[in-house]
Amino acid sequence: MRQSEIIRKTAETDICLSLLLDGTGRSSVNTGVGFLDHMLTLFAKHGRFDLDVVCKGDIEVDDHHSVEDIGICLGQAFAKALDEGRGIARYGDITLPMDEALLLAAVDLGGRSHLEYGLEIPTEKVGTFDTELVEEFFIAFVRNAKLNLHLLQFRGKNSHHIIEGAFKATARALAKAVAVQKDYADEIPSTKGVL
Repeated sequence: MRQSEIIRKTAETDICLSLLLDGTGRSSVNTGVGFLDHMLTLFAKHGRFDLDVVCKGDIEVDDHHSVEDIGICLGQAFAKALDEGRGIARYGDITLPMDEALLLAAVDLGGRSHLEYGLEIPTEKVGTFDTELVEEFFIAFVRNAKLNLHLLQFRGKNSHHIIEGAFKATARALAKAVAVQKDYADEIPSTKGVL
């Protein structure tokens, strides 16, 4: 079973996160940041990952610490669940429409961290959520998952749709990348022999 659990306690956050890559899309998410709860629920559903997250953070200060630290934990959970990456497709991509928004997510689980962030979110907030935290989340996730993510926006005027599309597209691209290739179940998808 490709699964992991990450526990992270700092002076700013206390997080318990569990991830099952070969799930059904079930989730239980309670971060204290309502909009992030919604995005992580969509992420689990569209990637067909089972995801449980509980975070007690200093949201009375702001949401930054919780959002970034959850990105760290989710990235660590992906890296741990993938282990050596034997048999995975390694690459995945999708172009995803979300009403007027059109986004591309492309992933390489090759062991190197890089985020190419091309979202242009027109408002500073969606509800009470600071939209600048979307990039912070993805930076933390990519660094800790040790993957390449190109997240590009071709169209979009509605901040909620752009962000929602980004989470859905990333999940679907990741689902393709982590998919086990039956003919290559024991192979590491790299000429180097490691990811």
